[in-house]
Amino acid sequence: MDAGTLARACADAMWADDATSRELGVQLISVEPGHAVLALAVTEKMVNWHNTCHGGFIYLLADTAFGYACHTSNQRMVGQHCSISYLSPAQRGDRLTAHAVERQRAARSGIYDVAVKREDGTVIAEFRGHARVIDGTLVPDGKD
Repeated sequence: MDAGTLARACADAMWADDATSRELGVQLISVEPGHAVLALAVTEKMVNWHNTCHGGFIYLLADTAFGYACHTSNQRMVGQHCSISYLSPAQRGDRLTAHAVERQRAARSGIYDVAVKREDGTVIAEFRGHARVIDGTLVPDGKD
């Protein structure tokens, strides 16, 4: 199968087992080799004592997009190191999108950047994830 079809098959396999994202209302918008876009609407239950979206939900969205982007080549990967910088608040009712892109991929390691944005295009957080390949695939690859 071509790279785009493989990326989508991997995302579909992940989504089938991703109860957390489904339960919290995360939406898988698009996936292609080395890229993923996910969205999340900020609900009343996600707002903290500052009356803004709790950073943990922003991190969850960014980390999830990172996970989908790094699995598009059908190699299982785990997060080795991640960091996030919060730049602007998100409010109740905002729809956030996380745009993940592969920056480097060599041997068993990958580096991915994720920009989390409000609908008006304002970047509210920048996330960088380092991933490490582990054994296994997401979809049958004919080598098993």
